[in-house]
Amino acid sequence: MTLQDCVDNIKSTVENAITTNGTTGKTSVIRSQGVINLLHEVVKSSLISIGIDAALIHPPLGQSNGEKTLAGFLKFKKQDICVFPNNKPQLTEPLGFNGLYATGVTEPYGELFTEHILSINVRSQLSSIGNNIDTMYERTYAEPLNLHRRLPKMVLGEVYLLSVRELDSRQVALRNVAYKPHTASVGRYIERYIKGFAALNMRNNQRDDDFKYERVALILADFSQTPVKIYKNNAELIADGILPPGSTADMTNLSYDGFVDRLKMVYDKRFGTGILT
Repeated sequence: MTLQDCVDNIKSTVENAITTNGTTGKTSVIRSQGVINLLHEVVKSSLISIGIDAALIHPPLGQSNGEKTLAGFLKFKKQDICVFPNNKPQLTEPLGFNGLYATGVTEPYGELFTEHILSINVRSQLSSIGNNIDTMYERTYAEPLNLHRRLPKMVLGEVYLLSVRELDSRQVALRNVAYKPHTASVGRYIERYIKGFAALNMRNNQRDDDFKYERVALILADFSQTPVKIYKNNAELIADGILPPGSTADMTNLSYDGFVDRLKMVYDKRFGTGILT
């Protein structure tokens, strides 16, 4: 499945839910795992397309069960997609360091194996763009910090799908699919997303800030269009009035293009080639 196929499928799924069951249908389908799992499949397909062994990917392509839970500095955290190394043993180890875990708590992989896992998390905001933006950013900031503080060489990716046009809630309640006109306030939220994710992007080595990801992909999509339009750079956003002319938000190195390639390049440089293939 390509990214374009994915967002088109999401559009039809959400819009069919609206025409069938209005607000309840929209809310139910957005909150379900079915929609976001489509994006998981895109990421897994992309990893396989650059030569990563499908047998090392968890959960496997076509499956949503089997997510792995990894131990970080502060807590265990379930990861959406993990690629396991093919040359390290899994060893159960205690986690009593610094008193952050209770005495006797263990984790099933061991520090060396876990540090060699390539991990990618996948999220979306398909409804009200401005809702919980601060909470979203704090969580996005904290997740690499939790893992990198314990596992400084670990390679992490983040994919975030954001709808740049909001559905008209009054029309949705009437089971009509309608999108609101773009406004300056929505544009300011989109600027915040771009600037926020740019600040967490492109960690180069273990001496860089622990709160950064080795690569972030911010997918900005206009679901009011058919096919769905995916924005890849500032020029496209400004041309469609999504960002104001002269905006200082910068999409460089934030589009999905090159996302998995960058992660594998950093991984191979950090650990050596052939470990994920």
